[in-house]
Amino acid sequence: MGMKRHNLKAIVTATAIFAGVCQPVLAQTADLTDERTLLAQLAHAGAEAAPRLDRQLQAIWNRSGSAAMDFLLKRGRDAMDRGDFAEAVEHLTALTDHAPEFAEGWFMRATAYYNAGLYGPALSDLEHALTLNPNNYDAIFGLGTLLETFGNPKLAYEAYGRARALNPHHEETIKAMDRLKPAVEGKAL
Repeated sequence: MGMKRHNLKAIVTATAIFAGVCQPVLAQTADLTDERTLLAQLAHAGAEAAPRLDRQLQAIWNRSGSAAMDFLLKRGRDAMDRGDFAEAVEHLTALTDHAPEFAEGWFMRATAYYNAGLYGPALSDLEHALTLNPNNYDAIFGLGTLLETFGNPKLAYEAYGRARALNPHHEETIKAMDRLKPAVEGKAL
């Protein structure tokens, strides 16, 4: 009887450990499924549903899986809100160092670099962010903004077009495309 009780405890312990290890993996799989579904819905959504779908996608993309990493993201964003881009870069560098697979950390640091006028590091971080999450239309918009800053309206317009294909209601993208359209497509006679 003692042997069976020991085996039962071992099985329960192993099951608990397995569930604890697999739960984040299962949650990530659910998030990916949710992300695909939400992106498909957003691409065809009306103006009324788009903000809700955008918020849901942002909630998925902003979740690192770690309270400490989420705190670093918040600290970085708070610093950017105050206009302290050097402090934002510090917090977001800590985030990317400790959570290199978290795309939002790279995107937010790219945003901080851009706002600090450091375009090379911003471009590098955007590349990294888009490698990790190629569907982040905000990051694609950021790439378009950088390309426009570099004086390449054609490539910027293409990037904006990709962002708009993912989120047809992204207001900044719509404005940017309208602004660049005459330069890229020419003027009607």
